[in-house]
Amino acid sequence: MTAIKRDTRETSVRVEIQAAGEGTIATGVPFLDHMLVTFRRYAGVDVAVAARGDLNHHVIEDVAIALGAALRKYLPSRIARFGDRTIPMDDALVHVSLDLGGRPYYSGPLPSAMYDHWMRSFAEHAGATLHIRVLRGRDRHHVVEAAFKALGLAVRDALVETDALFSTKGDVSWSEC
Repeated sequence: MTAIKRDTRETSVRVEIQAAGEGTIATGVPFLDHMLVTFRRYAGVDVAVAARGDLNHHVIEDVAIALGAALRKYLPSRIARFGDRTIPMDDALVHVSLDLGGRPYYSGPLPSAMYDHWMRSFAEHAGATLHIRVLRGRDRHHVVEAAFKALGLAVRDALVETDALFSTKGDVSWSEC
């Protein structure tokens, strides 16, 4: 299990990730809870989130930061690393392409500034390259939900453990000096 706790004057967030099961999602922001349950289901990992804060904006952003950091810490060293999925949801069609190789980059946007910011914060703290293309969609709820589904499935694909190392750099090691 991997756990991250992030506390600020504005929020308190705890995220846990493990391979199987279903954790509790409780952020106090109903739509965020819905997106996190969706992400968890499609990613195939047990994600538990407990968060509280002064403003929805702060909770949403800090959950993205903590979940990204927890995912980065959770990653085995030998994984497929890449995931690419396109999800249709009613009027929405959203494509997500992902690399969990430790190089943060985000390209969007989503039609919701707050959830576009969520994706950017998640990518930065997960060390992920994340590209999201909204190919179609009028209903913002459907577009954002399709993006979370596609992200979850792309993460599922990227987390497949393998004996191969998908990097010409070899293993990358970090140490504190």
